[in-house]
Amino acid sequence: MRKRFFWIGAVVFGLIGIVGCNEKDKVKTDPAVEELVEEVAPAKEPAAEPSMTAAVSGTAAQEKKEAQPAYPKVKMTTSMGVLVLELYPDKAPVTVENFLKYVDDGFYNGTIFHRVIRRFMIQGGGFTAQMVQKPTRSPIVNECGPQLRNLRGTIAMARTSQPNSATSQFFINQADNPFLDFDGPNKPGYAVFGRVIEGMDVVDRIATVATTRLPNGMADVPVEPVIIERVERVR
Repeated sequence: MRKRFFWIGAVVFGLIGIVGCNEKDKVKTDPAVEELVEEVAPAKEPAAEPSMTAAVSGTAAQEKKEAQPAYPKVKMTTSMGVLVLELYPDKAPVTVENFLKYVDDGFYNGTIFHRVIRRFMIQGGGFTAQMVQKPTRSPIVNECGPQLRNLRGTIAMARTSQPNSATSQFFINQADNPFLDFDGPNKPGYAVFGRVIEGMDVVDRIATVATTRLPNGMADVPVEPVIIERVERVR
């Protein structure tokens, strides 16, 4: 099974945690790694008939309201708390469809956040609590572009150094990470497809857990597994 990784500086760091780095190393490396007197009312007069202009305006406003995209929401229950994600199919349709297929299949239930780096990101969606990597569907196209940025609280797809290699694994940015953004054909970036709208405190707690390096070389692995107990659509 191919391991997934990030590029941080000149060293390859698997977003799946195959080759990890500690926070101190990340700070030192080149960040080119791999998103508101009530007045007395006068005597009443007969109500005026609404004007045609007002009626047309009201209709246009209603149509505009109905045209707004419906953003799917997903609830992720973890062993450290609950967070809610809002997804953006209008900006990353392939990525959102792929993620929701895994959600609807129950694929993420019982997986873990297997790679955690404080003040950077938390990554999951590929390994069980026994550190067994789950089989996935075929990779998808990388939809990273200037429309969505890797800002604090956004969720993006993990991949290898090959841009169109993302499958099931994702990461949530704990900080603004502009070096992961699209910046032309030579820097394809990592595809953001939604954001956390509830539970960033949970993300922050997960990001601070103690981590270790495993004998197989995987680094930044939580000492105590952070389990993704259930992922489901918000109805």
